[in-house]
Amino acid sequence: MQRRIIIVTAVHPPAALFLPDAYKSLCEQELPEGWDWLWLIQEDGKSDQVAPYVPDDVRISFRQGRQGGAGMARTMALARAEGEYVKVLDADDMLAPGALARDIAALTSNPEIGWTTSRVLDLLPDGSFVGFDQDPPAGPIERGAVLDHWKAHDYRAQVHPATLCMRRDLLIALGGWMALPASEDTGLLLALSAVSRGWFTAEVGLHYRKWPGQVTSQAAHVDSAEREARMAVIEARAELLAGLAWQYPAGA
Repeated sequence: MQRRIIIVTAVHPPAALFLPDAYKSLCEQELPEGWDWLWLIQEDGKSDQVAPYVPDDVRISFRQGRQGGAGMARTMALARAEGEYVKVLDADDMLAPGALARDIAALTSNPEIGWTTSRVLDLLPDGSFVGFDQDPPAGPIERGAVLDHWKAHDYRAQVHPATLCMRRDLLIALGGWMALPASEDTGLLLALSAVSRGWFTAEVGLHYRKWPGQVTSQAAHVDSAEREARMAVIEARAELLAGLAWQYPAGA
């Protein structure tokens, strides 16, 4: 019987033209024997501008829904997530070779690990790549470590939420992505870290595209009042989760 890793992508019209690049990076993945992937593409809204860019592949499921932001779109896609692990892939990003195999290996080999992240290279408009100089050591990330680093570094985590791969049951237990206009993936990362150990892979797992149309480049994303509110609710949620007796796996 085939085992399946679920790829979840939220997309809106400005980013739709990058879907073929994301698809190419998926097709180039070499999975362990007995594994396959299913790509769930969820449009944030109901336009006629995204579907033309969705590749024709039986391993792809495309749906549309009410507009509510990337977090809501990804969470809605979970209704179709019939697989053990859920991997994030933003519409404008690309997986690096071997990314899925490394995620699967980390989760299958370490039953006490709830989620994985990996090294990221920013893909700049000129085609060059830039790395992050504060990556943690490869291997386990202890519970709470991401929150501690995030608070000490002006709300910047040492691992990138766009590289997350999670156990499906844990993701659903936490309610999916946060209902925020931005940073919803950071909120999920901190929630995951609050209740379970994670794993960092030092090999590059994602090429993170930098381009003028991305949400994080918009003025609203850095509005001080909104940013303060987002960070406050993310921090409060993570700290409350960390204080509960519940954790993954149970009894750990």
